Amino acid sequence: MTDLNKRSLLKVAALTAVAAAALVGCGKKEEAATAPAAAAAPAKAEPLKIAFAYVGPVGDGGWTFAHDNGRKAIEKEFGDKVVTSFVEKVPESADAERVIRDMAAQGNKLIFGTTFGYMEPMLKVAAANQGVKFEHATGFKTVENMRTYDSRTYEGAYMAGVIAGKMSKSGTLGVVGSVPIPEVIRNINSFTLGAQSVNPKVKTKVVWVNEWFSPPKETEAATALINGGADVLFQNTDSSAVLQTAEKMNKRAFGWDSDMTSYGPKAHLGSAVINWGPYYVKAVRDALEGKWTTGQTWWGVKEGAIDMVSIAADVPDETKARIAEIKKGLSDGSFAIWKGPIAGQDGKEVLAKDAVADDKFLSGINFYVRGVEGKVPGGK
Repeated sequence: MTDLNKRSLLKVAALTAVAAAALVGCGKKEEAATAPAAAAAPAKAEPLKIAFAYVGPVGDGGWTFAHDNGRKAIEKEFGDKVVTSFVEKVPESADAERVIRDMAAQGNKLIFGTTFGYMEPMLKVAAANQGVKFEHATGFKTVENMRTYDSRTYEGAYMAGVIAGKMSKSGTLGVVGSVPIPEVIRNINSFTLGAQSVNPKVKTKVVWVNEWFSPPKETEAATALINGGADVLFQNTDSSAVLQTAEKMNKRAFGWDSDMTSYGPKAHLGSAVINWGPYYVKAVRDALEGKWTTGQTWWGVKEGAIDMVSIAADVPDETKARIAEIKKGLSDGSFAIWKGPIAGQDGKEVLAKDAVADDKFLSGINFYVRGVEGKVPGGK
C-alpha cells in the first residue's frame, strides 16, 4: 500500500470518528432539549391579615393590654403565616363601625372587636363583608361570619373576694364599676360571694363610672369608696387607677385583667388576670385550616384563660391554699361558684339549695346578691 493510500484511509477514519462524535453530541443536545423542565416551586401562600379594634390604649395595664398580649401570642405561634395590626382607643360609637369597616377594606380577613359595645357595628360590617371572619368579645349575637368569645372573669372576681374577705379589717369592701351590663354585675356579685365565703358579714359598696377606661373618674370613685369606709377595693374598669389610689391612701386593692403589681406594690393583694392567648391562637388556627365556624365560646380557669396571680406575701397561707383549691375545683368541675342557696339583695332566693347556675342564668344577671349595697343602675 502506498503512502498516499495510507493517508487516504487515515483521513477517512478520522472523518468517520468526527462524524460519530458529532452525532453523539447532537443526540445529547436533543435529549437536553426534550428533557422535561424541573417543576417550579409552589408560590408561597399570602399571610393571613388580622386586625384588632381596642377600646382603650394598649398601655392601659389592664383589659386592652391583655388583649394585645394575646395578639403577640398569635405572632409568636404563627410567624410569617400571619400579619397583625391594631387600632387603639376606638370608642363604642359610630366610630367603631367606621374603623372596623376600614379594616375589612384593607384586606384583613379576620377581625377581632374587643369590647361589648362593638356588637352592633360589627354585625353591620359583617353583613357587608361575607368573605371576612369577625370575632366579637363579650357579646351574645352571632351570624354566619361572626362569632363571640368571652372569659369567665367572674371566676377571678370570686377568688379576689376570698382574699378580700380575709384581709378586710372594716368588713366593708368597695367596687368601682364600669358599665352596668350583666358581665360587670356578675363580677361584683361573685366578688361579694367570695368574700362572704370567709366572712358572712361582709358588705360591698359600689360606685359606677359608666366608662371602661377613665383614670380620673376611677380615681374619684375609689377615693369616695375609701372615704365611705371601704378598706379593700376591687374594680371592673380597665386602668390601674383604683390600685394606685389605694396605694396613696394606705388601703388594699387588686389588679384586674393583667398583673398590676408594679402600679401599687404595697396595696396589691393579687391580680385577677385574663390570658387571651389560648383562644386567639385557636381562632387563628381555625381560620388558617379552614375550620372556622360561627358560635360562642366562654373560657375560664379550666381552659387557662383566667387566673389569680402575684398574691401578696401577707395573705395567710390558708387563704392561698383555698385559692389553689378553688382553681383545682374550677378546672376539674368539682367546684361551682354560683351554687345555691343564693339570695338576692332583697333576701329572696335566686338560686335554690344545691342548684348550680347554668350559662343562661349567668349571662342574664341584672340584680345584686345580698350584701351588696345600693341599686343596680336601670334596675327595678
